[in-house]
Amino acid sequence: MKERFPQGFMWGGATAANQVEGAYDEDGKGLSIVDAIPGGKSRLAIVSSPDFDFTVDTSRYTYPNHKGIDHYHRFREDIALFKEMGFKCYRFSIAWTRIYPNGVELEPNEAGLRHYDEVIDCCLSLGIEPVITISHYEMPLHLATEFGGWKNREVIGHFERFARTVLQRYGQKVKYWMTFNEINSAVHFPMMSQSLTVKTGALEAQAKFQAWHNQFVASSLAVKIAHETSPAIQIGCMVIHATAYAYDCNPLNQLATLKETQLFNFYCADVQAKGDYPYYAKSLWKSLGVELDIQPGDMALIKQHTVDYIGFSYYMSTTINKTQAEADGAQGNLLGGARNPFLEASDWGWEIDPVGLRIGLNQLYDRYQKPLFIVENGLGAIDKPDENFVVEDDYRINYLRQHIEAMAEAIDDGVELMGYTPWGCIDLVSMSTGEMSKRYGFIYVDLDDTISGTGNRYKKKSFYWYQKVIASNGSDLG
Repeated sequence: MKERFPQGFMWGGATAANQVEGAYDEDGKGLSIVDAIPGGKSRLAIVSSPDFDFTVDTSRYTYPNHKGIDHYHRFREDIALFKEMGFKCYRFSIAWTRIYPNGVELEPNEAGLRHYDEVIDCCLSLGIEPVITISHYEMPLHLATEFGGWKNREVIGHFERFARTVLQRYGQKVKYWMTFNEINSAVHFPMMSQSLTVKTGALEAQAKFQAWHNQFVASSLAVKIAHETSPAIQIGCMVIHATAYAYDCNPLNQLATLKETQLFNFYCADVQAKGDYPYYAKSLWKSLGVELDIQPGDMALIKQHTVDYIGFSYYMSTTINKTQAEADGAQGNLLGGARNPFLEASDWGWEIDPVGLRIGLNQLYDRYQKPLFIVENGLGAIDKPDENFVVEDDYRINYLRQHIEAMAEAIDDGVELMGYTPWGCIDLVSMSTGEMSKRYGFIYVDLDDTISGTGNRYKKKSFYWYQKVIASNGSDLG
C-alpha cells in the first residue's frame, strides 16, 4: 500500500489550558480573562455587551472553566489514554497565570513551572512530543483590566518575560512551539486573543490593529528567544484558516471575497511568516482610519525573526455574499457568512467542507512555502452515551475521515504538511459557548454543562478508529 503520509508525520491531538485544566485558583495561579467569562450559549453575547468589564458574578452566571475536566490533576491518566491511541504529539498550552499570576511579577511562580515540568516529562516518558502554545486565549486578568489588553504596548515586555521564562525552562526538552493561538480571530472577536472589551476598544479598528502590531512584536521576540535557546526549536504562528468562496460570480462578491481573505486569512500570517506588512496593509489602514504606532526597531525585529512553520485551525469554510440579503446565515468558529447550499452543517451550524481544507492547504503553502501544521480540526457534537457510556460517534469519524483524505490529497498536490492534532482530543469546555455538551473528543468525560458528574473518562468509538489511523500512518481510514 502506498504511503499517503510521510514517515514521522505528527499525529496527535490538541487542548488548551483554560478549557481542560480547571484548578483555576490552585498553587498560586492568578485569574485569567477566561476565568472571568461566563459559560452558556449566551457567552459571546455577554462579553460583547457594552457593560461587560470582567466582573465575576457567580449569582448570575456559571464559570465552567474554573473546574474544566480537572486535567490539572488528571493529566497522567489523560496522557496515558493519548499514548494508547498512539499519539506522536500532544498540543497543549501553558497558562500564563500559573507562571505570572498577574502578568507583572518579576519572578515566576515555581509551583506553576513545576506543574508543566511534570506534564512535559509525562509526555516524553511515553514517547509523545509536546507541542506548546505559549498564549492560548488566557491573558492574565490584571493585564486586561489595568492595562487595557494588547492595545497597550507595555504588555509586550510582560509577555516577553513570560515567553523567555518558559522557553528557557523547557526549551531543551520541547522542540515544537507556537506563539499566539488564532491571532487573527480578533477580526471578528477580539476578546479572547487581544483581551479587548467594548469599553477598551473591541469595536474600534484602531485598537485592534494596534493590538495586533504589539502582538507581532511580541511574537518576534518569542521567536528570537526560542532560536537563541536551542537551534532545534521550531516555533510557528497559529491562525484560523477559513477558505472563502464568493456566493456567486458577481464581481462584487468576488472582490469582497478577495478583501475578506486578505484581512482574515493572510494579514496576520503575512507579518509573522514573511516579516513585513502585506502590500495591501496601507490601503486597509487608510480605509479604516487606522494610524499605527510603529516604534523604531519594530519592523527590523519582525523581519529578522519570522516563524518556522504555519500552524492553523480549520473547521469550516465561509461564503461571502454582499449583494443579496440572506434569510439565514452560517455559524462558525468566530465567523459566519452566507449559507453554502452545497454543504451540510454540524449541530452548531458549522458547515462541513473537507475540500475547503485541501484548498486552504494549497493556498497557504503556495503563499508561504513553509511547512504547515493542522493544529485544530474537529466536529463539535452532542454525544449520547448508552448506559455503559459507549458513544457511537460515527458522525465524528466521518468528519475526520473526510478531512484526513483531503490532507492526503494536498500532500499529493505537493504541500509540506508536518502533522495533525484534532481539536479537543478529550472532551473539554467549549470556547465559544462555555459548555461541555459541545463535545469534540475521542474520550468522553462524564460532566455536564454545570461540570457536575463523575469526571470519569470513557473511550468513544472514534478512539479506536483514530488508533487505527495512527498505527497505519493514515493508510487505514476505516
